[in-house]
Amino acid sequence: MPTGWRKSTFCGSGACVEIATDSAHRYMRDAKEINSPILAFSNTAWASFVSSVKSDQISSL
Repeated sequence: MPTGWRKSTFCGSGACVEIATDSAHRYMRDAKEINSPILAFSNTAWASFVSSVKSDQISSL
């Protein structure tokens, strides 16, 4: 089970996700429901996602 959950400092509304890491994965869950399902991503997949967001290839909803 991942530990060290953290959410963005930009999260002011409470409608956020939390992220945890280990040596091989990044984990994401709903910050409002700590017992919600956890999504797991490989470090490579996570890096690709973050790069896409930073280059504006993925727009916000």
